[in-house]
Amino acid sequence: MPEQNVTLVGFTESTFSHGGIHHQVFRAGAGPAVVLIHEVPGIHPGVLDLARRLIESGFTVYLPSMFGRPGGKAGEGIVKSIAKVCISREFAVLANRSSPATGWLRALAATAHQECGGPGVGAIGMCMTGSFALAMALEPAVLAPVMSQPALPAGLTARRRAAVGLDDAELARVKDRTSQGLRLLGLRFSNDRACPAERFETMRREFGGSFEGIEIDSSPGNPLGIAQSAHCVLTVDLVDTPGHPTRAALDRTIEFISERLLPGRAGITTPKEGP
Repeated sequence: MPEQNVTLVGFTESTFSHGGIHHQVFRAGAGPAVVLIHEVPGIHPGVLDLARRLIESGFTVYLPSMFGRPGGKAGEGIVKSIAKVCISREFAVLANRSSPATGWLRALAATAHQECGGPGVGAIGMCMTGSFALAMALEPAVLAPVMSQPALPAGLTARRRAAVGLDDAELARVKDRTSQGLRLLGLRFSNDRACPAERFETMRREFGGSFEGIEIDSSPGNPLGIAQSAHCVLTVDLVDTPGHPTRAALDRTIEFISERLLPGRAGITTPKEGP
């Protein structure tokens, strides 16, 4: 049996098209929808572990395959995936505006809401798709956006390090939604240069108390020995031990989404993965 079918067992596959963009989407679970956008290099085992935790917590997970090979290993094809992102017109790597890919993701979120019902939809973006979850908040159905280590726009200048991937009009629209009750969650490691601290400072300034930022200490000599190179909060660099700050960030992510999509179930923690 092909590896893709083995690693994605339990997921149904379809193709979703919008605005001339077409991608595979893998779906599993029941309950309100969460669009989980994978990081580089693609839908790797860590992303699937996160998807299954969400499913066990009462959600339908939509896993769009934006680049890479679904089911590939975490270290497989990284350079190729980054190259695709950098040259594709779907991704605005340097511009402080939403990428065309986010229009496709917003349409997917709206469709997922129609299919699954509930109060709305959650969205988790990670690494090069981290800021996509923020841009998805332009879609009214998206009620729980989570930006994990958002690495775009690429922080080559001071202005880009502080950028959040929205133009002025888009930023104003998201701010308007936060004034009406929308809440945002962001995750990063403190020493992560790919996701600069200035980016979270911008979100705190622009969104005020509507933005909850979790920054995990990865400074030199930190008490838990977290590597200074740590980047992937919810997957590769997750330490699945109760009390560890990455596990706490994972628990808070599930809780944050549950507060908005599963009223009355706030305070739940994530199921522990079996052997």
